[in-house]
Amino acid sequence: MRRIIAQTRKELIQIVRDWRTLALALALPMILLILNGSAISLTVTNLPIIAQDYDDSPASRDFLDAFRASLSFHIVPFPIDKKPTEAFASNAAHAAIIIPRHFGRDIARGVNAPIQLLLDASDANTARLVAGYASQITQTYNQRIAGAARSELIRTEIRLWYNPGRSSKKFYGPGIFVLGISMFPPLLASLAMAKEGEQKTILQVYVSNVPASEFLLGKILAFVAVALAECLLGLVLLFTYFGLGLAGDPTPFIVATVLYAFCVASFGTMVGAAIPSQAAAMQVVALGGFLLVFLLSGLLFPVENIPPGLRWLSHFVWGKYYIEIVRDALLQGGGWPAVWFKVLIIGFIGLVFYALAWLSMRRMQLKK
Repeated sequence: MRRIIAQTRKELIQIVRDWRTLALALALPMILLILNGSAISLTVTNLPIIAQDYDDSPASRDFLDAFRASLSFHIVPFPIDKKPTEAFASNAAHAAIIIPRHFGRDIARGVNAPIQLLLDASDANTARLVAGYASQITQTYNQRIAGAARSELIRTEIRLWYNPGRSSKKFYGPGIFVLGISMFPPLLASLAMAKEGEQKTILQVYVSNVPASEFLLGKILAFVAVALAECLLGLVLLFTYFGLGLAGDPTPFIVATVLYAFCVASFGTMVGAAIPSQAAAMQVVALGGFLLVFLLSGLLFPVENIPPGLRWLSHFVWGKYYIEIVRDALLQGGGWPAVWFKVLIIGFIGLVFYALAWLSMRRMQLKK
């Protein structure tokens, strides 16, 4: 145990002495959390659209006022004699509302008054959201002008739980928080381990009486401490800037955080032990710690939306389970009944990474 603590202390001293490494470990994850947590949003707001009103009646102007009152749309001026595709091509607007002649007369007579909504579908997700928002505005307008004349036998009352304001920051903040922990501690661990191989200082360990298990645990615990320090700073931002808080029993989150810190530190150490090249180790960690977690963990979109041919890979992405635990702790509050299995999976994956690193070093150590 004394040798493990000594190895951990030695690694922490090296990290503290190099201010660039310390900044990489603590400052960059906070910048990543603030920038990406604030910039990533799938909510459409203030989207520029054009309106071509060929009727110019009180009814058509009232209908367009319903779109102007929406936070999702912003009607920009556009000549009525030009084609809407010109606005799409110049990126002046992403949608066009075309109101035909006799719109007001048809409304007054109580007959169908069709309008046309043209969408720039080059961004399929935005086009889908715009179509949905426009349909909701039109439906609300129809209900308002129909008044008591239309009886509704069934009416849906919608209640939003966990994130009633539909804030993107509260959804993406925990995901970016996990992404930072998945990137930087394993990156530092892999570089530190690969540096031992590049500079041949690892030979001192091979000829010593320090077993591979104790040497690796000393390395891993040092970067577990770095990961936990990063977690504390990230939680301060989540609780203040992102307006989140613990929604239920915090013990699953605490246990999962410690296990995840061990998991990512073991992953970086395993990569550095298997690849004694800092450049190559950094690329492998970037693939596993960033790309897989960013795309296949449910950070940006539900895992169910991933094509089935790739979805099976998400079961091996350790960040997927920790993101679900963090979102449960900060938004839903399900506690142990909801996340106990995910906590076990994180611990199991961490042990697998540690075992692989131990096997890689054990083969190279000299037998006494």
